[in-house]
Amino acid sequence: MAKTFRPWDVDQAVLFPPSLRDMVPEGHLAHFVRDVVREQLDLSQIYAAYTEERGFPPYHPAMMTALLLYGYCRGIRSSRKLEQSCEERVDFMAVTGMAKPDHSRISEFRRRHRPALSGLFAQVVTLCREAGLATLGHVAIDGTKVQANASKHAAMSYGRMKKAERELKTQIRKWFDEADAVDDEDDRRHGKGRRGDELPEWVKSKEQRLAKIAEAKKRIEEQAAAEGDEEPDEKTQGNFTDPESRIMRTGDGFEQAYNAQAAVDAASHVIVAQTVVAEQADVRQLEPMLDAVEATTGRTPAEVSLDAGYLSEANLDEIERRGIRGYVATGRWKHGEPDLSTPRQARGPSARAMRARLRRGGFRSRYRLRKQTVEPVFGRIKEALGLRRFLTRGLRNVAAEWSLACTAHNLLKLAAARAATAT
Repeated sequence: MAKTFRPWDVDQAVLFPPSLRDMVPEGHLAHFVRDVVREQLDLSQIYAAYTEERGFPPYHPAMMTALLLYGYCRGIRSSRKLEQSCEERVDFMAVTGMAKPDHSRISEFRRRHRPALSGLFAQVVTLCREAGLATLGHVAIDGTKVQANASKHAAMSYGRMKKAERELKTQIRKWFDEADAVDDEDDRRHGKGRRGDELPEWVKSKEQRLAKIAEAKKRIEEQAAAEGDEEPDEKTQGNFTDPESRIMRTGDGFEQAYNAQAAVDAASHVIVAQTVVAEQADVRQLEPMLDAVEATTGRTPAEVSLDAGYLSEANLDEIERRGIRGYVATGRWKHGEPDLSTPRQARGPSARAMRARLRRGGFRSRYRLRKQTVEPVFGRIKEALGLRRFLTRGLRNVAAEWSLACTAHNLLKLAAARAATAT
């Protein structure tokens, strides 16, 4: 007797349209993100941008917002891949209600509403706190280098810029002199209406390169002036593709990158503050990050832990001034004294007191919470959410990208907490 199989008729028409909630299982992340955006997030800033009554109706702003956030939760950030997902994946269809915005509209929505989308981070932190997450008993602050959308090979030092600028100016001037010298002959040979000394493409390319070098050189000079230096350091790098990015030391060597900062609640791994800077060092980011924690949550953390990159007398005094119990790595010390590799500003009385606090705690020191708090969060954002390299260029744009990634991370934490409560 032949085996009976379940029917498989690809030409069978669906008599009743399927419910969007039936497309993916109950409790699926797609339902959660869509409903949070629809019911709990304030999108008034985005809605306020739509004042024109005429024209073809745009896609619903809440749907587009949910699409972006769900995409980030699934590690899909590219507008083209989001378009493809809307066409091929039922979980994305459940988010969009079967709408299929093309990549240009997705990209334009993200660009147009970048500040408002960045502001959703604070709203999601508030939802996490209302759910009992992010108690701020202990917060770990750290930075991670994220590759810029630019190659380090498209960078040049200020000293090399000055030399290349002189060489190109000399070469281009020589070509013009030669063209002027043979102008009459070219006119005779090439005919009326053409001088014969039109610059070939390879000459124009060098002119364009000279213009780019001059522009990058000017930016470095303006930056040095803003920092109080009369002349930029010869080794200062400028990138032609993303001028605001910097060459930074990473675990894989030197990369063109940005420094993405995060303050993470130790109990829940919820990110309670975040920003992006174009600086290698972390030491100047302590105060801004503590301010951001207070601005986002309305509270000061009871404890904070940081690695040696944040160590300075000023930072240790600032932690004390705010009434926070601090745990900050103090660098290399030999026989109870700072190692020569320890920065001079980290050898003062506050650093010595911090060193004593960490030694008293030993293996039970609260500083141990730092590594197990913030590093797994960076790992998840880079590996699971796929943000190892920014898609956009410029500090404001990459800061918005980082904010969306941190918002997605917190949404995942909130979804897991609600699922655990439901069971």
